[in-house]
Amino acid sequence: MINFKSYLIALLTFTLAFSGCKKDDPDPDSNNTNGNPATQMAPLLTRKVNTFIKDVMSDVYYWNNTLPTINLDYEFDSKKYFEKLLNKEDKWSFISDNITEVEDSFEGIETTFGYSLAFGSFVDGTGNPTGNYFAIIEYVYPNTPAAKAGFKRGDIITRIGGTNITSSNYMELFNNATITVSHGEYTESGISEKGTISMTAEKLELNPVVMAKVIDHGGVKAGYLFYTQYIGSYNGSLDSVLTMFKDQGITQLVLDLRYNPGGQTTAAQHLCSSLAPVDVVNAGKQLVSFKWNQKYQDYWQQTNNKSQLGIYFNPTVPVKLGLNKVYILTTDGTASASELTITGLDPYMEVVTVGKPTYGKYTASITLKPEDMYESPDTYKDFKNWGIQPIVIQFANSLGVTDFKDGFTPDIDVADKLLPAFALGDPRDPLLSKALEHMTGVPVSTTKSAVTYPEFKVMHRGFSKFDDNKRNMPLDDHQEELFRLIKKSLQE
Repeated sequence: MINFKSYLIALLTFTLAFSGCKKDDPDPDSNNTNGNPATQMAPLLTRKVNTFIKDVMSDVYYWNNTLPTINLDYEFDSKKYFEKLLNKEDKWSFISDNITEVEDSFEGIETTFGYSLAFGSFVDGTGNPTGNYFAIIEYVYPNTPAAKAGFKRGDIITRIGGTNITSSNYMELFNNATITVSHGEYTESGISEKGTISMTAEKLELNPVVMAKVIDHGGVKAGYLFYTQYIGSYNGSLDSVLTMFKDQGITQLVLDLRYNPGGQTTAAQHLCSSLAPVDVVNAGKQLVSFKWNQKYQDYWQQTNNKSQLGIYFNPTVPVKLGLNKVYILTTDGTASASELTITGLDPYMEVVTVGKPTYGKYTASITLKPEDMYESPDTYKDFKNWGIQPIVIQFANSLGVTDFKDGFTPDIDVADKLLPAFALGDPRDPLLSKALEHMTGVPVSTTKSAVTYPEFKVMHRGFSKFDDNKRNMPLDDHQEELFRLIKKSLQE
């Protein structure tokens, strides 16, 4: 006779033992950094994106020898997985699930109101912020919603839709499709509101050559160029301005990069080649050298691939000013390709920096999309708009200067004064006036403001949500062979 109690116990024991050793079950001890049950794998699409991330980072990432060991099958958030792979020195690599929009920003295509803003807060005697933010216009692109609304450098925005500006909502001034803001001005009694202004953002192509003029001061004819982003497709605009400078016989140049976050290497090469001594440019001397991860550094050296080992002055640029000195205006908004311009020119000519220390960005990146990695579109058809911008090189000038983590200290220390603010290109602007005084020995006369402005602290500044991305300095030339090598590596 069957003992049903014993039978049921035996059956239960067998079932548990069998279910605990199924062949397809994940290892319970496998890496699981998101706190999900070890038996639960990430969705298939997430795992495919994770694989794309791992393929990029393990192959071409500059710090690929420091990648942690993480089981990508159990990473449920691909962006967080990417962040876990970054080297502690890396503040710049990023991933996007809308890489098309990011690439547009590299080309100056933005949905924008057209202004750059500094977000300030008044401070107490110890330098601590005392209240809500207010926004100060740093500059305005012409023919944009902000320009049409009448905004100009030094104007103040006090509220967004009747709400105070805070650390939680200030990005609405960049990201919203439409916005109503309170327009303010500073008086002896503080900031007062003049009225409200409504704007609708527009998708625009923004020419980074925003202003150029010739200034006569102290017997010297100086060119002034305000340049907001390094974009190769606008090199022709640079040429037009430089031709104007040359035709008007300038002997000095002030290059205003105080708000320039950087951009493409081809634009930096073009600008530097247009400014440097002619003999340096015609000789095609090295502007900067590149250092890749060990795999690619060895390959480029073995194949003597000059275009992948650095940037060289371009003898074919249409305009050559042939300067021996250049004044560059800087702040902590001066980054990446702007810093390459400073350090790359320094061995060949006198570079006088005026303003505040630069950002400190000594690396460059490439844009990698699934189509650059995989042969078959079927591999990535469901995540084809993802992209990674990994750091792939560290650069140095021809004297080996690199790793300037704290930026470049200015030769002439001057604060970028925004209250009150003079128009860009106005000789009374503090940074420009110091440059003119240094080159001529003649001070710029200014009229002291009747209003006493209190101290304030800039809490954040920028033009758009893509500012950090633009600091990555994309290597935008000669990358076909790199993509071919990456695909070959995946097939091996």
